[in-house]
Amino acid sequence: MTLRCRTQILPALLTLLLSASTVPASAQQDGGLLLPELGDSTSTIASRADEHELGQTWLRLFRAKVPEARDELMYDYLQQLLQRLADESELQDKRLDLVLVNNPTLNAFAVPGGVVGVHNGIFLYAGSEQELAGVLAHELAHLSQRHWVRSVEKQKQAQIPTMAGLLAGLALMATTGSDAGLATIMATQAANLESQLRFSRENEAEADRVGMQTMVNAGMDPRAVPAMFESMQRSARYMGDRPPEFLLTHPVTEKRIADSRNRAEQYPLRQYSSSADFELMRARARLANAENPSVAARAFQSELQGDSRHPDASTYGLALAQLAQRQFDAAAKTLQPVYQREPQRLAYVLAQAEILQGQQQHAKALALVQAAQQRQPGNYPATTMAARILENMGEYRKAIQQLESLLDTHRSQPLVWYDLAELRGLAGDTGGVHTARAEYFILTGVFDKARQQLTYALQFYQNDGPQSARIHQRLRELTEMESQTLEI
Repeated sequence: MTLRCRTQILPALLTLLLSASTVPASAQQDGGLLLPELGDSTSTIASRADEHELGQTWLRLFRAKVPEARDELMYDYLQQLLQRLADESELQDKRLDLVLVNNPTLNAFAVPGGVVGVHNGIFLYAGSEQELAGVLAHELAHLSQRHWVRSVEKQKQAQIPTMAGLLAGLALMATTGSDAGLATIMATQAANLESQLRFSRENEAEADRVGMQTMVNAGMDPRAVPAMFESMQRSARYMGDRPPEFLLTHPVTEKRIADSRNRAEQYPLRQYSSSADFELMRARARLANAENPSVAARAFQSELQGDSRHPDASTYGLALAQLAQRQFDAAAKTLQPVYQREPQRLAYVLAQAEILQGQQQHAKALALVQAAQQRQPGNYPATTMAARILENMGEYRKAIQQLESLLDTHRSQPLVWYDLAELRGLAGDTGGVHTARAEYFILTGVFDKARQQLTYALQFYQNDGPQSARIHQRLRELTEMESQTLEI
């Protein structure tokens, strides 16, 4: 794809993703919001390889504005659920990049090229793993049906809002949830709103149908889709003029709920097991988005003293809140009953390891996590926990080995490179610090700092031909990435 082609397509891509953030009252019908969405799948304006390249460029720009949440356990849970659905979807290119944002709002989005974003606040709205899967399957359907392509084609002759304004708006919404993001996007919106409104209904209906079939293929409950829609609609009513971000780009109407319910009823009725891991992730999300750990602790304590729907999750949440307040002995006492009952559940193992670290029992914590790694080789949260424990023990080289073992599967995770740079610094590997920092800055779209770090690294590898060649190649790739972004 030429730079000129990218110049036309990527701003339009962002327009389609973001321009739905606010509309006039005239665009509200049938008790729901009817807003612009992505196009349909019949155009050939860009190949799938082009989409992937554009998605990677967008992802770097997004990460430059919005820091990702540091929660390896939640990330791993979402990634596994997303991959389970993707494997049963119509996606031809199943490469996916998950972005987890710490934000209490109900929001998820998909960007062409396989980027799927999730606000951890979605756990506060979804009533079950099945409902959460319905949202993710819907996003995957937009990707598999290539809904953005025809919308780009439709807007080729239209005035296209600037990427900078749209990206800034999304960044504000993702980080603050404030009206400032809406105002920023409103200021950059331009033409074709009404035609996009008409266009979007067809795409949403198709994404509902395809997404529901993906859920059925994955052995999940199609009836969770209308249940999630109803939950969203209730949330919108409570929030008045400021509905959840997801509803701004995925309007829910009474007709849409009825259509999804009728479609779901066509599938045989069966029992679906509940997910304990979902409830534990929900507890993590509640803590992450609470005013402070003390407030979260009081909420979990109140549930346990009353009639908690999920007492194990409330217990786990309370233990995490106590950990966050460095009340290690209290956390150990709180966690004990659920941990003893399920000593191999990873969430409990990692919480117990954190408690042991707080109690300065690093060797016991490490043994616990290493046993989990033997049960689940290559597990992302267990490996990062092992690296942290080894760092606390002063075993920097071994900690580095842990993180480097993740590079085959999590090379695109900025936080892995960030932590690796810190550990290499502690181990005295200055050249390695610069190369790791460069990868972190590349993934987060800070190209000037990435070039600076690679230049520094060259000074340490003057006598290492292969490593020097790799750095020069990375500098050339960085120049190309920078050109792709600057020419847009």
